[in-house]
Amino acid sequence: MPITKQTIAIIGAGGNMGSAIAKSIAGGNYRLLLFDRNSEQLGSLHEEILKDHPEADVESMNCPHESSWEADIIILAVPHGAEKGLANKIREVATQKIVISIANPVDVDFSELTTDSDTSAAEELQEWLPNSKVVKAFNTTLEADFEQPVIGGKQVDAFIAGDDENAIQTVTELAKTVGFNPIVAGNLSMSSTLERMQLLLMQLTIKNDYNGLAGWKILHN
Repeated sequence: MPITKQTIAIIGAGGNMGSAIAKSIAGGNYRLLLFDRNSEQLGSLHEEILKDHPEADVESMNCPHESSWEADIIILAVPHGAEKGLANKIREVATQKIVISIANPVDVDFSELTTDSDTSAAEELQEWLPNSKVVKAFNTTLEADFEQPVIGGKQVDAFIAGDDENAIQTVTELAKTVGFNPIVAGNLSMSSTLERMQLLLMQLTIKNDYNGLAGWKILHN
């Protein structure tokens, strides 16, 4: 029985994380809708994807609303500060859809999070999109990890948090397509922990000069 192809909209696809995600899933069984305000970056990304994956089902879009309307899964690859505005634009077309929050709400010098201690970027997004299935994913990985998901012989772990079991399973499969080892951390309230984990990884990457390639790995027997 053929597997139904899901449509994924990546909002902010021209940025570092957005383009990394797009390129890493372009070879999977997905239809990709790419949007970015920077049309030059978007065009370059589109060309690069088709060069590496000539059979990829990918389309550049003109607005986030239309992209989200056609999508089954919406990935907001934008800074935390831009999420509320985007949520207002896509709210009516994101009902019952999976919306992936990759944002890490860090300040400019990576010293602390900008959200209140009792919440997270993903939980705020869920408040702004009350009828969507918000899932936290891909925030504990760095841009370079998507191109090289195995570091030092170890497959990078991708932590996932959310309240909807079906949405969690869908995003788990997406993480596998990228090449990560998915780990379900818990419900959406775990997002605050995941965002703090990434703040630490960013700080360590800068301090120890990891050249942008570092990731989390749970070792167990």
